[in-house]
Amino acid sequence: MFANVLPRILAIVAIVSAICTIPLFFISVLPLNAKIAIALGMVMFSVVFARFLLRDIREGLSALELGMLNLKDGEYATTLSYQNKDELGKLCELYNSTALQLRAEKHWLYQRELLLDKVTQSSPEVLFLVNDTQQVIFSNIAARRFFKRPKGIDGELLATLLENAPRGAEVAIDSRREGLFTVVVDANEPQTWHMSLGSFSLNNQSHTLFIIKQMTRELSRQEVAVWKKVIRVISHELNNSLGPISSMLHSGKILSENLEEARLARVFSTIDERIKHLSDFVQGYGKFAKLPEPKIQANDWHTVLSKLKSQWQFIDLSEQDETVYAETVYADPVQLEQLLINLLKNAYESGSNPDEISIKLEQRKSESCITVIDKGKGISDAVMANALIPFYSTKPAGSGLGLALCREITDAHHGQIGLYNQDEGGLAVRVVLPFH
Repeated sequence: MFANVLPRILAIVAIVSAICTIPLFFISVLPLNAKIAIALGMVMFSVVFARFLLRDIREGLSALELGMLNLKDGEYATTLSYQNKDELGKLCELYNSTALQLRAEKHWLYQRELLLDKVTQSSPEVLFLVNDTQQVIFSNIAARRFFKRPKGIDGELLATLLENAPRGAEVAIDSRREGLFTVVVDANEPQTWHMSLGSFSLNNQSHTLFIIKQMTRELSRQEVAVWKKVIRVISHELNNSLGPISSMLHSGKILSENLEEARLARVFSTIDERIKHLSDFVQGYGKFAKLPEPKIQANDWHTVLSKLKSQWQFIDLSEQDETVYAETVYADPVQLEQLLINLLKNAYESGSNPDEISIKLEQRKSESCITVIDKGKGISDAVMANALIPFYSTKPAGSGLGLALCREITDAHHGQIGLYNQDEGGLAVRVVLPFH
């Protein structure tokens, strides 16, 4: 870069020195050869002396040139060794401080990129970025799982990716419709998801960021919270009324003891029976509304089934695999027993014979899957859509609490519950509980 500058300076010095020697040729005392020799000597001395004086400038300019090339290549770790107390030394010092600052900022940006990548990759939300040619240029682990591409989806065209998308998701993604949509994964019950989009420019190209979040559990949680609030209000009002009614009934019985009226005794007996029934009804719903936080612990599956077999008759499909009894189910023991009792009770009320009701345990990598199977008539799609909602029941004397309480227990354990009609007839209720 400076190869042409310094020679020009030396050439100027030589020219100026040569001009300064011109008066020598007007001195007649010296011979011509001596004059030429003196002139050449003065020019050479000026050039050598100028070169000596320009030594520091040459070193400083070379150091700055090397430093600028390093900055151009994105290398901020190298500093300049030129430390003379001149203008170039100040420039080199300024360069060194700037390079150190840039290096610190680059390290900080790198750490932020690592943190951002860690957050996006560990996020449960599905994230993937599409450029203006509809090509995926970034995706996180959740996106790969969503599209069932463990090796990654970066570089894939969006149209090709949607061919293997879960049923229901391809329409929402292709139409880029923000909001809620329904997805059916592997013939399981429908799941509710929410999609939001973000558009921005990156490297002068338009990009679209897709953020897809599963809302099934959150919607269920909010729905149950509303039902619990309603139940608490109703229970409070009923309890406030049942107390005085029960007290007045007791007083009425005392006053009518000497009347010997059989019809009045039947009236009081009927009122007393209905009060007890209503009280049990309120207590049942209060149990659902005030379900305590589960105390997770390891439960031996064989012990759990032994307690159930003392009350219910069923087939243990896991008996064929003796290793199952060495496995454990992580759950609150009281709530786990209540969950299984409710499912067995529903199976008995489906019309199945006791020898047609079965329980099966499957151990997976990080969860236990419990399935209760009956051979009844199954349920319709309309009933299945509302079966887990409190107060909903198809039985004349049903309270609509059984399956709702099962879902509440499952949600409290951060698990999942699903109902499935079987091709050979009957209903299967599957509960998945994670390891803790």
